[in-house]
Amino acid sequence: MKKENLSKSIVFVALFAAISAISGFLAVPVPGTPVPIVLQNMMVVLSGMLLGPVLGTLSTLLFVVAGILGLPILSGGTGGFAKLMSPTGGFIVGYVISSLVAGLILGRPMYGKKVSIVKTIVAAFTGFVVMYIPGILHFMNIMDADLKESLMLCILPYLPGDLLKLILCVLLSVALRSSVASFVFGDDAEDD
Repeated sequence: MKKENLSKSIVFVALFAAISAISGFLAVPVPGTPVPIVLQNMMVVLSGMLLGPVLGTLSTLLFVVAGILGLPILSGGTGGFAKLMSPTGGFIVGYVISSLVAGLILGRPMYGKKVSIVKTIVAAFTGFVVMYIPGILHFMNIMDADLKESLMLCILPYLPGDLLKLILCVLLSVALRSSVASFVFGDDAEDD
């Protein structure tokens, strides 16, 4: 990778980490569950879809580590290691996994290379689903809840919003991947 492209990559990793952080300040509480509605889950999936598996995951990892180290950038302006031990801690771990998986499915964006809409939808859908897995498992453990109760509290109320976020991820990915590829990686960029 050229030095210029490396600089742009670093900027985009930091930019997506910052966007993920900012998107957590608006956290809408849901009555009866400790899991708020946030845009962070959309942003981490989108980072993998737009930046690819390496840079997308690095941006999400940077955001998550900064939050765990105490910056108040996790949902609702919270932070610290204790957040991992809260009922929503598994979703934070799921952020990194979802960014990686969505990025692996779509691959690194390449200028002039279109990705099918079906593959883009699969990447977004899978990104959201793999985020739920550690979230549900951790919630069950921390709250001593069974699977049915956990699904009712952690998944069901969020499905309409997450469907909308999934659609936005797909639309933004289709619209922006080529531009990101051109700007960040350049026409002659090597694969990650």
